[in-house]
Order: sequence, then structure tokens, then C-alpha cells
Amino acid sequence: MPRRIVQLLVGLFLYGAGCALTVEAGLGVDPWTVFAQGLSVRTEIGIGWITNIVGFFVLLLWIPLRQKPGIGTIANILLVGTSMQIVLDLIPPMTGFVAQLATLLAGILLVALASGLYIGARFGPGPRDGLMTGLNARLGWPIWLCRALVELSVLLVGWLLGGTVGIGTVLFAVLIGPLVHVALPLFDTRRKTEAVSHQPA
Repeated sequence: MPRRIVQLLVGLFLYGAGCALTVEAGLGVDPWTVFAQGLSVRTEIGIGWITNIVGFFVLLLWIPLRQKPGIGTIANILLVGTSMQIVLDLIPPMTGFVAQLATLLAGILLVALASGLYIGARFGPGPRDGLMTGLNARLGWPIWLCRALVELSVLLVGWLLGGTVGIGTVLFAVLIGPLVHVALPLFDTRRKTEAVSHQPA
């Protein structure tokens, strides 16, 4: 249990840091960060703090969907945006395409690694992932359709509010799935526990 908790906390902190790098790259970010960035532009509240606030309101949408949050869900709301804001305050925006692209790719890779860590700790989904699974359970729509509808909606609203959409948005969408697919087995605590339990005495 202590190892899983540490893995969860490290994963969430790194997730926020990775998102911050994609923001500082200035080439476009993932849909939810576009949404947070757009709200940040309009409210002049830091993107990280907006991310925490959005996570809280997304969690409220779990109520009609009859989803139950786990420890990881609450920790996600508290830590990801906080980590993002800390890193954004420490690292200046990148200039020059090569530096921007390198920062973007480093951010995407860090988000994938962090996803493997916090999902592999198995303390419950983040608020946004839980929204997808809740819609799937209540409406019977496929997960991919629920995700597409929600993420395209927040992407459009975020862009209209002033969030950054660009090559980074596309690269994130293309790369994050395969990278998480590689990272998750490396940190899946259930798989490691089962492997130990099946070892001969």
C-alpha cells in the first residue's frame, strides 16, 4: 500500500508537470488543457488552478452518472493542476521551433509515463476518465464515442475562449495512446502482485 500511494502521488505530480511542458511549448495542447487555457485567458486565473477547478466540477457530473470516486480521483483533482501551476511558474515559455517541439515531445512522454504510474497504482480513475466510463455505463455508448464527444466539445469551447490548438494538439492525440499502452504494464501494481503470487514456492 505505501508503494502504491507513492506511485500515485508521483504519477499525478509528473502528469501536471508534463501538461505544463506542453503549454510552455506553445504549439497546442490536449483538449482538456485547451479548455483550461481558454478559461484561464478569460478569468486571468492560472491554468493549473483552473485545471483543479474544472476537475472538481467534472466530479460533480459523476453524481447523476452514479460514479463513485476513489482516493486517486480526489488526489487527481488536488495535485495535477497544482503541479502544473508550479512548473509553469518555474519554466519560461520556449522560443524557436526546435526548442518548442522538443519541449512538447518531452511533455507528451512525461504525461504518458505519469499515466502509467497513477493508473497502475489502481486508486480510481481521474475525474475526466470517470466521466467517460460513467457516460458509457448510463447511456450504453462506446467509450471511444463518449471520449470523442466530450473531448471535441471541450476542445471547441476552449479554442473559442482563446486556448491554443495546433500541431501539439494533433501530436498529443496521436502519440498518447500508444505511449500509455507501453507505460502502463511497467507500473501496473496488480499485474506485479499476480506475477509474484504465481511464482513457485
